[in-house]
Amino acid sequence: MNHPLAFLLPRDPAQRIFVGFVVLLLGGGAAALLSSPLALLPVAGALGLLVVLTEWRLLYYLLFLTLAFSREISLPGGLSLDVPSEPLLLVLTGCILATLLMRRASIPGRELRHPLVLIIGLMLLWSAVSAAFSVDTTKSIKYLLAKVWYLVPFGLGTLLLVRRPADVWRLAGLYAIGAAVSVLFVAVKHAGHGFSFESVNESVQPLYRNHVIYATVLALLLPFIVYRLRSVRGPQKLAWWLGLAVLLLGLLTSYTRASVLSVPVAGLFYLVVRLRQTRLVLAAVLVAVLSGATYFLSQNNYMLYAPNFETTVFNGQNFGKHLEATYKLKDVSGMERVYRWVAASRMAADKPLVGSGPSTFYPEYKRYTVRSFRTYVSENPEKSTTHNYFLLLLAEQGFPGVLLFAILVGAALITIETLYHRTRPGTPVRHVLLACGMSFVIIVFHLLLNELVEVDKIGSFFFINLALLIRVGTWVREENMVNE
Repeated sequence: MNHPLAFLLPRDPAQRIFVGFVVLLLGGGAAALLSSPLALLPVAGALGLLVVLTEWRLLYYLLFLTLAFSREISLPGGLSLDVPSEPLLLVLTGCILATLLMRRASIPGRELRHPLVLIIGLMLLWSAVSAAFSVDTTKSIKYLLAKVWYLVPFGLGTLLLVRRPADVWRLAGLYAIGAAVSVLFVAVKHAGHGFSFESVNESVQPLYRNHVIYATVLALLLPFIVYRLRSVRGPQKLAWWLGLAVLLLGLLTSYTRASVLSVPVAGLFYLVVRLRQTRLVLAAVLVAVLSGATYFLSQNNYMLYAPNFETTVFNGQNFGKHLEATYKLKDVSGMERVYRWVAASRMAADKPLVGSGPSTFYPEYKRYTVRSFRTYVSENPEKSTTHNYFLLLLAEQGFPGVLLFAILVGAALITIETLYHRTRPGTPVRHVLLACGMSFVIIVFHLLLNELVEVDKIGSFFFINLALLIRVGTWVREENMVNE
């Protein structure tokens, strides 16, 4: 007998299992948000069934659909786990490695030998060396393991599964759907507080640890939506426009200075790419960094910029005054960053080669702080780190660690420029290139003021964008061969 709603159900049994799993995941996630993460245990059991009975590649796309709702839970020993993203990443890591080892699918050797892959490999190797000398081996080993199950799904998994531009829009669209739903969830809570600046951190929880992560997720997705709108028509175009409006609403009401500024910065980089000036800009940045470091370290000139403890404040009820305090060096969040940066520099001077070890900045940095830079939030109960990813690597992994990361960023930016001038205007390949390129620039800009590569909601697209740059290079090469 035909049920009136039967047409809504997938006809394929494997697809029905997958749909049932998604419903179970969303239900368990809602229960976890309302009560305890233990409510996700049924999902973990269903995960194995899904992998056995259906196509495991669906997990890759399921990851992005649920990533915006991933929540950090505490584990014994001071460790933590992002649920459901990290369990999904663990399963995907096993599936991807098994697929490659059994040769059911392969990644072109040219892509595996790409300079970006080699640099990432060297970074992972150096992290292992630094971990061998770590002040906290447990934390450093957890960092290495987490790095592996980030790199395999987001790096190798992307190269394995993203075969054409349509796949890029699919994964970006799924993440944008999840992010848009999370914005609506946050907006309802935020509206109850009159969209006030002081209540934004409370409003983004428990989906996001803080408003910076929330805003960064929204900002890094904007380029994908903008460039997708250039090639889509009909009802899909309306859906992408709605997604853009929702994400912009979330970004503007997050009151996150760096995230709002990162969008025009990405636009400026686009002009740099068009004018073929990326190498010149990178050289100028290098000169500026070295000159600034020389000035501040010479005769302890950095002490001239120590804040006044009594006048360094947080203007939580007035965003305008918050911006004014920022450029007057009286904003507590900005000066607290300086407090951590000074400590990171002193840590690097103490252990310049291997650093203190991956994931050990807190609480190690407290032995290296300078009291003159102390603010009234320096107790740091949230256990945050440097608020600058480059300085974090310098303190934890020494000069080789930060040098390798700087080379990776520079090589990626140069790759964006090179590929841009080898693609034709208006083509899907160029749209993908500019989307992932501008997204990468937005993430890197945030790294100057925050450490976000290890955050699942952001680090995912840091590595995915790098993988997409490699894949775009392959598409460009194949296109040129056809034209010849």
